[in-house]
Amino acid sequence: MRDIQKKLAVARGEEPADLVFRNGRIINVLSGEIHDGDVAVSGGRIVGIGRYAGSEVVDLDGAFLAPSFLDGHIHIESTMLTVPEFTRAVVPHGTGGAVVDPHEFANVAGLDGIRYVLEASRSTPLDIFVMASSCVPATPLETSGASISAADIAALAAQDRVAGVAEMMNFPGVYLGWDTELEKISHGHGIVDGHSPGLRPPLLDAYILAGISSDHECTTIEEARDKVRRGIHVLLREGTAERNLHDLLPLVTAANAAQFSFATDDKHPADLEDEGHIDHHIREAIAWGLDPMLAFQLATINTARHYRLRNLGAIAPRYWANLVVFDTLENMRPRLVYHRGRLVARDGEYLAPSDHGAALPGSAMNVAPLADNALAVPARGSRIKLIGLVPRQIVTDALEDDAAVSDGHVTADPSRDILKLAVIERHHATGNIGIGFVRGFGLKRGALASTVAHDAHNIIVVGANDADMLAAARALVTMGGGQCVVADGDVRATLPLPVCGLVSDRPLEEVRAGVESLNAAARALGCIPPDPFMTLSFLALSPIPALKVTDLGLIDAVRFEKTELFVEAATRDT
Repeated sequence: MRDIQKKLAVARGEEPADLVFRNGRIINVLSGEIHDGDVAVSGGRIVGIGRYAGSEVVDLDGAFLAPSFLDGHIHIESTMLTVPEFTRAVVPHGTGGAVVDPHEFANVAGLDGIRYVLEASRSTPLDIFVMASSCVPATPLETSGASISAADIAALAAQDRVAGVAEMMNFPGVYLGWDTELEKISHGHGIVDGHSPGLRPPLLDAYILAGISSDHECTTIEEARDKVRRGIHVLLREGTAERNLHDLLPLVTAANAAQFSFATDDKHPADLEDEGHIDHHIREAIAWGLDPMLAFQLATINTARHYRLRNLGAIAPRYWANLVVFDTLENMRPRLVYHRGRLVARDGEYLAPSDHGAALPGSAMNVAPLADNALAVPARGSRIKLIGLVPRQIVTDALEDDAAVSDGHVTADPSRDILKLAVIERHHATGNIGIGFVRGFGLKRGALASTVAHDAHNIIVVGANDADMLAAARALVTMGGGQCVVADGDVRATLPLPVCGLVSDRPLEEVRAGVESLNAAARALGCIPPDPFMTLSFLALSPIPALKVTDLGLIDAVRFEKTELFVEAATRDT
């Protein structure tokens, strides 16, 4: 009671504030204007705007003062950083909070993975809110390390800092009204993230009717318009592999902007350092013609309101003093960053202590022995289905081509950019191996392998020949999880990821160097995608059209079922 009474006295101007920002230009995302005024802070909260005295006064000398930015949807694991290192990476970019779906950790470590994120973020200068992971495993078409039930989601949803239910990736199960999916949705209390790439009416209507409130998978204006018209909150995604901001931005207007927020989804360390985080969204949006005030609203209050993040996302009495100072609107670069009234970054330098706090989940590498012929594919037809990479997207094309056959087996054919793709189960030593073929990587020789393979995170390996693919997979088993590049039997580059096979326990700078070494080694073998391991990781994501591979085989992600590799066999089955 005394604490609030003190704040009230400060607000009335009867006592000095702890901190006052003076001579700043306030980005007011509530009123949609930029105006002058002191901002008084007491006990970490904003208590007044006007004219105030303070124990500490920061003279902004005409600089802009905005609320810290919020990421509406991200998987921290995809940065390959621990929670404290992720915090250190994004806070200097003005990020004050993030809505996190830890379903990568959950697919490997179950509830322990989610508990790690909650515990590790308890004392960071970044307000992290967790969405209860809803699809562990993502679909019945893969083998994950753990499973999370509707009862587990209900227990999570009751915890502090759990904002709702995470993306419902089994969207056919939702619009068909499966009991399992509807029960999960019921625990979201109205905040349930969607995941429905390409879904259009009338199935979209059924999906929304079931209780979905947002979507971050829109790739075209037509798709996003359908969803906005039906009340879906659309997250404009700009990550490493998935870049939809420029394509969707023309849909945003002053009349509908409240229906949009910014999100990264998945972003690698180098992009976080070089491009930035949500500040990058703001700069890009303004450069592409969006009104600056709308850009700041998408980065702050829109996210806070949609996810019901109390007292975040604006500069007003009662709100936390999570603030960003910068000098120009046109090329906004955070100069000072405050969290609850404490300076936590200056000119790109992180100033808060780096406390790793919570214990890290362990690795999970329980792989059945790999025989030398483990990846062999007997020829059962003359034409095969191919996964076609789509630049800057995680959706794929469904292609066909003549099979390359040697000694009665289908092989990769780098001369036609046809590479073999394999997913090897790593959690329960089942011996499951799914095989497919992919076009778009451009490898002339060698292989790439990773234990980051959305969402079950089995071993995924792509290569020009079976020997290098097996060598790469075996190297990951020995390493205890991670990523590697192999050519002619030699391991050319590695990045160990001992935390669930997903995350490094090393600092941001070392992780970035490891990623850059991997990418350079991949490029030397002819690899085309700018971030080949991020691209590779999504080729096992069975809920994303059109073709994918899991440990259970080639997946038709449009029909949500396994399919034959050989075109002739699929035709006979039909």
